[in-house]
Amino acid sequence: MITKAQVKHIHSLEDKKYRYKCNEFVVEGEKMLQELINSSLTINCIYATKDWIEKNQKIKNIHIEEVQAYELEKMSSLSTPNLALATVQIPAKEAVSPKGISLVLDRIQDPGNLGSIIRIADWFGIDTVYCSEDTVDVFNTKVVQASMGSVFRIKTQYVNIEELLTTNNQIPSYAAILNGENISAHKSIQKGFIIIGNESKGVSPSIINLSTHKISIQRKGQAESLNAAIATGIICHSLLS
Repeated sequence: MITKAQVKHIHSLEDKKYRYKCNEFVVEGEKMLQELINSSLTINCIYATKDWIEKNQKIKNIHIEEVQAYELEKMSSLSTPNLALATVQIPAKEAVSPKGISLVLDRIQDPGNLGSIIRIADWFGIDTVYCSEDTVDVFNTKVVQASMGSVFRIKTQYVNIEELLTTNNQIPSYAAILNGENISAHKSIQKGFIIIGNESKGVSPSIINLSTHKISIQRKGQAESLNAAIATGIICHSLLS
């Protein structure tokens, strides 16, 4: 039987400071756990119902604790709890040198957007996402859920974007802005930084000034802007196809 202290600990991992203090984050759901188990990340514990455990008897060398459905509901941050939940070690930080195509995210604040963008990167074969230091935390529970497992495969690094672009000024950079060059005019690229800005403020002026290309998705209607994740998908399709 799970204790109140365990439930409190798991809920406390929703807070970024506590997450990094414990070096641990939460993953929920059957599909997400399958992705997690197949990844290189270290699983501290899986809390699961008897049904889930019986269906996954082949899993070895992972501590699994059986819980009742109502206990899992107490632990879950989801409105509709799944059959299993895991606590996972946050991987050690390591510097990632840019190669090929990288996404660069400037002050993305919405967890759903970040998770979706990481999923888009995974779809298009982009293995590295650089985030500004004030972008939402990649191990936020909502980011992890929205990524649908892609967060376990994609390398993410929090950096000073201006320093990243300055240090790697030989790499072309493509900043998504409202009044840039129509993206349909660009040929596909093999190397570069694709820069996506904050949901309401866009890319920072200092970063726009450092970018080698200012690009836009042609607007035909009256919408003021596009969702950051949707814009990322369109841009990746245009530049990488």
